[in-house]
Amino acid sequence: MSTTNYSASDLPPPSLGSILKFTWPILLTQSAQAGFGLLDTIMGGRVSAADLAAVSIGAGLWLPLFLLIVGVLSAVTPLVAEAKGANQPKAIRPLVQQGIWLALGLGVAGGLLLQLIPLAFDWLKTPLELRAKTALYLHGIALGLPAIGIYAVLRCYIEALGFPRPVTVISFLALAVNIPVNWWFIYGGLGVPALGGAGCGFATALVQWGMLAVLIGYIQFAAPFQQTKPFLNWSRPQWLIKRKILHVGLPIGAAVFFETSLFGLAAIVLAPLGAVAVAAHQVTLSVTSQLFMIPLSLGIALTILTGQRYGAQDSVGIKQLWRYGFGLAITSALAMMILLALTRHQLVTVYTDDLGTQELAAQLLLFAVAYQLVDACQVVAAGCLRGIQDTRRPMWLTLFSYWLVAFPVGFYLARYTAMGAKGFWLGLAVGLTVAAILLGWRIRGQARRLPLQTLRLS
Repeated sequence: MSTTNYSASDLPPPSLGSILKFTWPILLTQSAQAGFGLLDTIMGGRVSAADLAAVSIGAGLWLPLFLLIVGVLSAVTPLVAEAKGANQPKAIRPLVQQGIWLALGLGVAGGLLLQLIPLAFDWLKTPLELRAKTALYLHGIALGLPAIGIYAVLRCYIEALGFPRPVTVISFLALAVNIPVNWWFIYGGLGVPALGGAGCGFATALVQWGMLAVLIGYIQFAAPFQQTKPFLNWSRPQWLIKRKILHVGLPIGAAVFFETSLFGLAAIVLAPLGAVAVAAHQVTLSVTSQLFMIPLSLGIALTILTGQRYGAQDSVGIKQLWRYGFGLAITSALAMMILLALTRHQLVTVYTDDLGTQELAAQLLLFAVAYQLVDACQVVAAGCLRGIQDTRRPMWLTLFSYWLVAFPVGFYLARYTAMGAKGFWLGLAVGLTVAAILLGWRIRGQARRLPLQTLRLS
């Protein structure tokens, strides 16, 4: 096995600079995507409190499904990166085409599911006055789900080849376009009725199809993609390749779902504690979600770079990348801990004027300070393992950490002790610590089992 053959696949030596070069555009892209939800919240909220509530409920129902689908399709990233590292461009086109077929199927199925969710409003105890608006919002979002899935595949494709910036540019352009399109569907005009906050769902769907069209056009004509030409000689659905994508991707989607559903369920667990506890939790969650974009983006970058060296059979380069990656994760986490500890009282005032909510949210942010380091390490470890297509064991480790440690500990402390909301966030910190330890143990074991001919991912 060659461990330093960079010429075969044009891979530069591992360095902090190479990781940062990938990380910063991915971070900008993730931030832009988060901006879509923020725009919907702000613009929907300007119509009425009911419209804001409907958008919030709708987002809470469709986002877990969105993350599950995108998580499954993200398997295209390490698979394409592996083919690039192995200098096998002919293997990339069928991966992308079968990924698109899979995305289309998942998008249509997910869209149909969103159309049916209003039938469960009685079971979900959705307030009667919000049901029509929430259902209309979900109907609109459902129309864009196939575009979201296909776009995710194409994004994985170009990022895995080493070109993350075009997606960043498209994301920010789409974010700007989303403002007038939201306005159009919210207030009506040019043949479109005024839909209120629910119009944000239709606006999002339209913008997502526009993003997909622009990305397809860019890939079709841009020079870096002429060697692989993903749209040339289109093939029919092939189960063997789709099974390979699902083999890697389903555990990723499940792991993402385990984590997001845990945080999403927190509001239900804290609801009996009163409005202040729920509001403080939401404020804390919003702040930490923004900080989470940093280790998440670093983890995605490490998935790409590790995947390329996995294909090149460069075990030395993989170990160097992992060392640099964890160094960056620890450094950035320490910086975030200091920043969050110093500014937490000021941050909460951005979200609410209620003094009780401000005080509790500032206290909850201390728990977020405590887990920044372990959270960064577990996200980066997961990203590194995905790069070598090790996804099944990490899925079970995260399931154990989140649902057999974090949730029961947090639930007990929140409901049966005087800690209240602080108890649930302590449970989250404990669970994330366990996840960091277990994933760190897994990545340490895999590093020892390199070179790659002896690597087993069962």
